[in-house]
Amino acid sequence: MGMQLNSSGGRRGRRSFNAEINVTPFVDVMLVLLIIFMITATALQRGVEVNLPKSATSNLSVPKSTPLLVTVTQDAKVYISETEIERDELTAKLLAIAGEGYEERIFLQGDTDAAYGEVLAVMTEMQNAGFTNFALVTDPKARIERGQ
Repeated sequence: MGMQLNSSGGRRGRRSFNAEINVTPFVDVMLVLLIIFMITATALQRGVEVNLPKSATSNLSVPKSTPLLVTVTQDAKVYISETEIERDELTAKLLAIAGEGYEERIFLQGDTDAAYGEVLAVMTEMQNAGFTNFALVTDPKARIERGQ
């Protein structure tokens, strides 16, 4: 299997070892682990289901840690991650998050059918809470045509 002893017969024959490592099981295990990590990584980024606007930009870099996701739905409900927040409590919640030392970029995702004023009001509350590093989330698969 892995080691073979070559002998040329007789007492004075030189013995040489032919040691080979079978890497097939190792590769099999690594591929299974890769598949498991790919499945769990996509499952961790779930949030509130919204219809995202189209974008003409390319994909941006992925943040290093789990991002904070603020969502504005079509009916003007606001969520932080998957937790619904009342509009009058939003600034207090964001201030509490800022007080915990969160300094990463915040992602704001607004439904395509959400009122522009609602999304803008949430952006203003984010700025009032001290967050200036945030990005708008768009659907990278749907592209808008230039000139529209």
